[in-house]
Amino acid sequence: MAEIFTALFILFLFVAVLAGSSVRVLREYERAVVFRLGRLVGEKGPGLVLLIPGVDRMVRVSLRTRTVGIQPQDVITRDNVTARVDAVAYFRVVDANSAVVSVEDAQKATLQIAQTTLRSVLGKADLDSLLSERERLNEDLQQIIDEQTEPWGIKATTVEIKDVSIPAAMQRAMSRQAEAERERRARIINAEAEYQAAAKLADAAAVINAAPAALQLRYLQTLREIGGGEQNSTIVFPLPIDLVKPLLEATGGTKPAASGAPEQLPNGAAHGELPKPQ
Repeated sequence: MAEIFTALFILFLFVAVLAGSSVRVLREYERAVVFRLGRLVGEKGPGLVLLIPGVDRMVRVSLRTRTVGIQPQDVITRDNVTARVDAVAYFRVVDANSAVVSVEDAQKATLQIAQTTLRSVLGKADLDSLLSERERLNEDLQQIIDEQTEPWGIKATTVEIKDVSIPAAMQRAMSRQAEAERERRARIINAEAEYQAAAKLADAAAVINAAPAALQLRYLQTLREIGGGEQNSTIVFPLPIDLVKPLLEATGGTKPAASGAPEQLPNGAAHGELPKPQ
C-alpha cells in the first residue's frame, strides 16, 4: 500500500512539474515567440500560454518603449568644426517575431545604428544648423534610424540631441560674433530713431511756419526752460545779434585804428596845437 502511495505521489509531482513547465502567463505589454522543435510557430499572448513540454520553447519580448542613451560622439561638421554630441533614442518593438528572428540583440543593434547615423547626419550640417535647427536634425535622425530598423520589427519613435559641446576657442569666437551682431542692431535702432525724430521735427517746423504765433509760444517755453522753472528768479532774454549790432555801432563812435600805436602829429607838435608859421 505504501508503495502505491509513493508511486502516486511521484506521478502527481511529475504531472505538476510538467504542467508548470507548459503554462506561461504573460503581462499586457509582453508577447511570446514560440518555437516548436526549432521552427517558428508564431506570436502568442498576452495572458495564459500553453506549451508542449520538451517540444516548445518560448522567447519573451517586451513591447514597451525603451530608452537608449547614445554615447557622446565626436562629429566634424560641414564647416570643419569638431563638436561632441550627446543624444538619446526611444524605440519599441512592433513585431515580436522579427525582433527575435531577424536580429540577435535588438537593443544593441539599434544602439549601433543610432551612433552611426548620428555621425553621418550631423557631419553633413554646419555648426549654426547644429545649434539652431535641432528639431529638423532630430526628425532626420529618427526617420533614417526607423528605416534601418524596420526589417527588425523595431520602431524608432524619437531621437533627441541632448547636448552639443564645442571647443573653447570657438565659443569665444561665437561670443564676439554675437556681440558684434547686437552692436549692429543697436546702431540700426539708433539710426531709425534719429530718422523718425528728424521727420517729426520737420513736421513741427512746417506747423510753426504755418502759424507764426506758435513760434512765439515756443520762444516763451524755451525762455522758461532756460530760466530753470518756477523756482529760479533769473530770466534770460536771448536777443539776435542783428538787433544789437546797430545799437553798439551808434554808441561806440568811430572805429579804432588797426594798429595800437598812437597817431604822430607833424613837427612833433602836441595834441591840440597847430604848428607855427616860419
